[in-house]
Amino acid sequence: MATDANAATVARLRSAYESGSLDDLARAVHELSAEDVIQEWPQSGERIRGRDNAKAINDNYPAMTGSTPRLSLRRVSGEGAHWVVEGTIDYGDGTPVSYVAVAELRDGRIARITDYFGNPFEAPAWREQWVERIS
Repeated sequence: MATDANAATVARLRSAYESGSLDDLARAVHELSAEDVIQEWPQSGERIRGRDNAKAINDNYPAMTGSTPRLSLRRVSGEGAHWVVEGTIDYGDGTPVSYVAVAELRDGRIARITDYFGNPFEAPAWREQWVERIS
């Protein structure tokens, strides 16, 4: 049943995110992706077609950038074929960049994933009477 396969895929992804390792996550995503997976990065205007292209980017990332990012998982939510992953990525400078991935599954495989990356910014003082700070 597709629902069971999707649940197993999400459990494997959660484990990979919880490891904190880009290598572990890249390996899991490659193993769990459909051959024709589409990955999009709206902020940079890039679309990656096929799991081999996504793997090549992940495999070359440390050598091309000089850094090995560390992941920190906040939460995974969703059901059925649609899931959202929230966390942070530290690219080596100690700055926690917010990360959200929207994943669409098909028969236990990742069919599409859209990743959003948000740099932290200082909250304006004028709002502080209406908000509480989070870390």
